Amino acid sequence: MSHILDRPAWNALRTAHANLAEGSESARRYPPSIVPFAAAADDTAESLEALGNLAGPDEGMALVEAGPIAIPPGLTVVAEGDLVQMVAERRYEQLPDSRIELLTEADATEMLSLATLTKPGPFTLRAQSLGSFWGVKIDGRLVAMAGQRMRMTGFSELSGLCTHPDFQRRGLGTLLFRFVAGEISARDEIAFLHAFASNAPAISLYNELGFQLRTRLNLRVVKRGT
Repeated sequence: MSHILDRPAWNALRTAHANLAEGSESARRYPPSIVPFAAAADDTAESLEALGNLAGPDEGMALVEAGPIAIPPGLTVVAEGDLVQMVAERRYEQLPDSRIELLTEADATEMLSLATLTKPGPFTLRAQSLGSFWGVKIDGRLVAMAGQRMRMTGFSELSGLCTHPDFQRRGLGTLLFRFVAGEISARDEIAFLHAFASNAPAISLYNELGFQLRTRLNLRVVKRGT
């Protein structure tokens, strides 16, 4: 029997993020202005056709699953990768810290700039539509942040963790990691995250912080063929 996290995009879009979903019972996607993830309900011809129809001109859709990914007719794989999915081994305590503040829409441009510089994963001006983000500011400048991305029944993805290069090695990333994990635990949800399988330093750090490998995932970015 498959686990709910084996198909994170589909299960998020049919539960906690159903209000954001575009599509139908056969295939769903997040609005591309928020995040590029999409998924078919299954590998039937009907579902794959529905998924293909969600791809707009020049729009990339990111497909992430534990098993082989079926590509809809008419779409071409333009990028691919291997991911690991890690899950919190324990409940995290909430971590009040005066340095951490809840980010708002007023911070969106600065959040995008930080994400563009550090590349923690897909990020847009509307990333806060997925869940709360928190950050650390120094002299009024956002230098580190982390938040939540895909959410589904009982689980929430810790994502967007990044620190400006000028402020690394100060423990800000670890601080925000533990803070966000604590906020997820406070909702009686289990925190999980994704990392590229080749990113050994990050995987080692997450393991030290209490996350264990659950499974490997396939990532395919597809676009409509020309």
